[in-house]
Amino acid sequence: MEFIDSHCHLPMIESEGGVEEILSNASKNAVTGMLCVSIDMESFPDVIELARRYDTVQASVGIHPNTELEEDIDVDEMTKWGQDPDIVAIGETGLDYFRSEGDLEWQRKRFRDHIQVAKSVDKPLIVHTRDAKQDVIRLLREEGADQVGGVMHCFVDDIDTAMQAIELNFYISFSGIVTFKNATDIKEVAKKVPEDKFLIETDSPYLAPMPFRGKQNQPAYVRHVAEHIADLRGIPLERVAELTTESYKRLFIN
Repeated sequence: MEFIDSHCHLPMIESEGGVEEILSNASKNAVTGMLCVSIDMESFPDVIELARRYDTVQASVGIHPNTELEEDIDVDEMTKWGQDPDIVAIGETGLDYFRSEGDLEWQRKRFRDHIQVAKSVDKPLIVHTRDAKQDVIRLLREEGADQVGGVMHCFVDDIDTAMQAIELNFYISFSGIVTFKNATDIKEVAKKVPEDKFLIETDSPYLAPMPFRGKQNQPAYVRHVAEHIADLRGIPLERVAELTTESYKRLFIN
């Protein structure tokens, strides 16, 4: 049995033993792989360096929708990095209307740019969405994102939105939020999504699942997300491990 953490931020996790300790903890919990996700170009060198150093780590390139820049993203630079064999995805990108205020056309432009980069390098997208589900689905459709597909990471919307994303060739990824007692809507989505269309993640160092809620998260804890989904769907943990590992490899490794 193996698990893969489809979304984490390794450089942001604090550990006395450094990355080696984080990876060791993951291995002890049958976590055999993880995707270290880029949020800006300033820290991107640390992200790709980890993927080049460790066989269990993959990497993405992208700029988080809440990262404000003095200038627009350099599409040529991102495209160049997107072609690197150590990069398996573009993002995280998307729209976040919760943390950002005012005229957010700059977010929408950046999202469109990421989608075009993904299409040009033929790699999937990692999409972040918060309080913006309608615009996210609309832009994915308008820009032809179904050509490359991707993942709706840390999914917190309803089943209708999930199915619209799946129709666009996207997977639905569940984080530690699904283990929270008050996350009733997300639990329902986790029960209903097709078995070959969901992933598990930590988004570490954030959103630690129960019983670690409020503490720093790490890839080792993705097992708890899988255990909760197994309970929700009434299937063995081994089956969740098998399904999500196969889906991860199909999307990011193939």
